[in-house]
Amino acid sequence: QVQLVESGGGSVQPGGSLRLSCTTSESIFSFNAVGWYRQAPGKERAMVAVKPNWGSSQYADPVKGRFTVSRDNANTVYLQMNSLEPEDTAVYYCYGRSGGREHWGQGTQVTVSS
Repeated sequence: QVQLVESGGGSVQPGGSLRLSCTTSESIFSFNAVGWYRQAPGKERAMVAVKPNWGSSQYADPVKGRFTVSRDNANTVYLQMNSLEPEDTAVYYCYGRSGGREHWGQGTQVTVSS
């Protein structure tokens, strides 16, 4: 069973930084792509950043220049978030796509407030 577990969420002040981690139950290279989505209260889940196994990473417009998705060479996906804004407040979900299916983590809360 494919499992993804996020960590690193929490509360920060505007302008602060946070780094999310996602540990996968199998090699990251078993996935066609890995990345992050987020869901704010009352809104639908939206893509934040996606990193294909091979190719350029994709970022949602609101986070371009502030967020960076990366991975190690084993089983961890990262989301470095800088210059955080209150609008970034949401539950962040790690995801991985493999075998034509999308797999999701349980989510981790990120709150940006003064």
